[in-house]
Amino acid sequence: MELELEGASLKAVLNRLRRAQGQISGVIRMIEEGRDCEDVVTQLAAASRALDRAGFAIIATGLQQCVADIESGRKNGEDAQEMKARMERLFLSLA
Repeated sequence: MELELEGASLKAVLNRLRRAQGQISGVIRMIEEGRDCEDVVTQLAAASRALDRAGFAIIATGLQQCVADIESGRKNGEDAQEMKARMERLFLSLA
């Protein structure tokens, strides 16, 4: 299944990923500067949440496309059970 993010969805995911990228750069800088552990962990948690949200947005878009593919009869040779199993693995990969 190819992921097709369009317009606002693509922009939102890219913004989240850029935010996480900035937060991770901040964590690296904080560690290099010897900043307080609590501050570093707080920033790292924020980066993790930003990555999780981006991942969930991508999976939600993929799920929406899978449902549309099933409804339109375009399964690319994959039956509904295989598609369900694949989507479960994607969700679990973010858990």
